[in-house]
Amino acid sequence: MSTLKSKTPDKSPKTARGERTRRKLLEAAEREFGANGFHATSIGEITRRAKVALGTFYVYFESKDEVFRALVAHMGHVTRSWIAERVSDAPNRLEAERRGVKAFIEFAREHRDLYHIVMEAQFVAPDAYRAYYDNFADGYRRNLEDAAGRGEIRAGDAEARAWALIGVSVFLGLRFGVWDETRKADDLADAVYDLLKNGLDA
Repeated sequence: MSTLKSKTPDKSPKTARGERTRRKLLEAAEREFGANGFHATSIGEITRRAKVALGTFYVYFESKDEVFRALVAHMGHVTRSWIAERVSDAPNRLEAERRGVKAFIEFAREHRDLYHIVMEAQFVAPDAYRAYYDNFADGYRRNLEDAAGRGEIRAGDAEARAWALIGVSVFLGLRFGVWDETRKADDLADAVYDLLKNGLDA
């Protein structure tokens, strides 16, 4: 288990070119960690896939541990941005939920490595794993509270609801994004919308 904490020097890119190089390294790390796992992946394999010199890696990251943690955070940001863009013009919270489920399933289908990396993070970098979901839940809770304030949904325990809805998306993405792509994302989103709107009560 990793014990490295965020006490390393600031290696944030200072230029657009540097940001592109860092992003290339993260994308290469996503492919390598996703395919081979943390322990079987080497820094050399990441830099070869990214087509950069080995020394370039250390301009942006101190170690394999650090790039893995950065990747988990990066993937969380990319996922949230992907979903936010696709629900931004939803007319109400329930429709935003429907669109969000569809968007997450589509994202999972395009980023299958996401599940392998995030699941492994709970053992390799448990603090990064928790932060990945905490960041989702914080934003989700605020959105639910705002929607309740506007009268779009009933008031209730927004934190518990946020974690429950995250669980819905995570396992739908695993079942219908990673394991099996045969069902239409729209149909799955409609099923969740029906559940949220009408509940299970007969």
